[in-house]
Amino acid sequence: MYSIDFKRLKEWFLAEKRTLPWRHHPSPYAVWVSEVMLQQTQVSVVIPYFHRWMQRFPSIASLAEADLDEIIKIWEGLGYYSRARSLHQAAQYVVTHHQGQLPSNEEELKKIKGLGPYTVGAILSFAFRQRAAAVDGNVIRVLSRYFEIKEDFAKNKTVSNLRKIALEILPEDEAWIQNEALIELGATICKKKPKCMECPLRSSCKGYRNGTAQQLPFKSTKVETSYLYRAVPIIIFDNKLLVKRGQKGEIMSDLHEFPYFETPPLGWSYQRLQEEIFLQWSLETQYIKELPQVKHSFTRYQASLKPVLFHSLYERPITDHTWLTHETLRQLAFSSGHRRIFMGLNLKA
Repeated sequence: MYSIDFKRLKEWFLAEKRTLPWRHHPSPYAVWVSEVMLQQTQVSVVIPYFHRWMQRFPSIASLAEADLDEIIKIWEGLGYYSRARSLHQAAQYVVTHHQGQLPSNEEELKKIKGLGPYTVGAILSFAFRQRAAAVDGNVIRVLSRYFEIKEDFAKNKTVSNLRKIALEILPEDEAWIQNEALIELGATICKKKPKCMECPLRSSCKGYRNGTAQQLPFKSTKVETSYLYRAVPIIIFDNKLLVKRGQKGEIMSDLHEFPYFETPPLGWSYQRLQEEIFLQWSLETQYIKELPQVKHSFTRYQASLKPVLFHSLYERPITDHTWLTHETLRQLAFSSGHRRIFMGLNLKA
């Protein structure tokens, strides 16, 4: 039998909660968008994106009707672009099957592609005020420490059991407050390095009492970072630049990037890169200059991008690539690393 000090948690939350735009008017759509944006992304980063998104797509219907390129452009810089594509596809599904309104039924919500257990729980709890658990990484940290749960959270069974505990401890009334409070506590106090002396629940927290809070939650697996080293030729001809668009199924699907070549850690000389350009595409180029290196992290990768500016002596069609003007490229979405390269070119539109 599990229980938590809801009274103390509620008092703390109402006094200390952050002012967040999606809390003002927690419509099902606003909750959905905010929760998707917040996945693996900091609140401070999400806020301006949320405002722009809701201004441009104020309803599920407007999102469903929008062009995917525009959606990706508005999402540009937020990362994990599959989230934007999933929102678009899900909006079209909701328009077709639910007249453009998110259903308040758990089973119907689960049918919508891209809505996992946490997002479903968040919509039911925060938007519809139903007694449903909303367990994200913040809640896992709080409850694993509070109840001193030492099982392996890399296993789905452990997470599933915690969802049952989170549901069990919900009060009959104001369950949404407890969910929000637990998330808030995990985001601001019970962080990776917990601030136990500031926690309203420390007197009843087993992890704090037994000195195990720092070690919890336990996860047996750790994703190793893979390092990539890429030479990035910026090839210009008649105010046009050579770019490629990520294909469906690729990590950078629907995003634009300059061409690149995988290299050893020390990279290539500009002469070696120039030779590769000719071998690959039969393009004769003139070297202009090397540009500042850019570091770019995505999923489990960290890429070192070394851009080099070239002038092409002619324009020719190249498979899977396009010649586009600087002005056109400004309207398109880039991966974050290549966007930084593009913005640093200082070319005239």
